[in-house]
Amino acid sequence: MEKYYLYIVLTRVNTVISRLIRMFKKDEFTHAAISLDKKLEYMYSFGRKYTRNPFIGRFVKEDINSGAYKFGKILYGAIIEIEVTKEQYDLVKAHLDYFIANSKLYKYNYRGLLYNLLNRAAYHEHRFLCSEFVYHIVKESGIIDYGKPRNLVRPQDLLNINGNIIFRGNLREYSVSDDIKEKDRKNIPIVFTEFTRTGISQ
Repeated sequence: MEKYYLYIVLTRVNTVISRLIRMFKKDEFTHAAISLDKKLEYMYSFGRKYTRNPFIGRFVKEDINSGAYKFGKILYGAIIEIEVTKEQYDLVKAHLDYFIANSKLYKYNYRGLLYNLLNRAAYHEHRFLCSEFVYHIVKESGIIDYGKPRNLVRPQDLLNINGNIIFRGNLREYSVSDDIKEKDRKNIPIVFTEFTRTGISQ
């Protein structure tokens, strides 16, 4: 019987917002992304539209070798592998496809970030934090429900999801075999060319 997995990628990068979160929350991780392939060639989140500009954020396709992930020689992070049912997997893929197809509707939730630091709820249909987005996808797919406003879910909270940490350390050293790469490729969401060059926010 075929098994289905998704991957949550938690990182800590050397940016102003990341340092702000660590100062206020003392969290180990400050950014979150989601992927359907173990190779992490197709990671999705909310973050910087332009690598050097932290003030314009949107829904993005990410690459751990580009964007703000390039800041610093070490990219500390963790990869959580979550086994899901086929129904849950299909729902996650459908939600990601919807965000990709309607990407221009979505912006980064800057007010939600401030309210998160103050532990206050801030909901906007078309605005997300990185962890807010990942949580929204898995919650709407019936995988987890923390029972709190989505903007209050921090990357650190996603460590509590029912899954296996398959890697923890310098993500620049992470790799998987080519056969895994080819197996996963058939299940990735539709990818539009506008998502080929993006960065992250935290």
